[in-house]
Amino acid sequence: MAQGSGGNVLAAICNLFFPGLGQLVQGRMMAAILFFLAWVIAGVLVWALIGWFLLPIVYLWAIIDAARFKADG
Repeated sequence: MAQGSGGNVLAAICNLFFPGLGQLVQGRMMAAILFFLAWVIAGVLVWALIGWFLLPIVYLWAIIDAARFKADG
């Protein structure tokens, strides 16, 4: 998919529900797992008050990553 394509927009929207879901839609399994794990860790850290800062960063990072993805070849 080309950057800015409809598929990337759909993937970015999927990340609004769960970070990593958009990467999974794009077929990027490792990136999907890493974004999901970052989301879970940030969620756990909410109890330590650090997560309130990290959760929005993980969401935005996953959305931007999916939107800017360029497939090789």
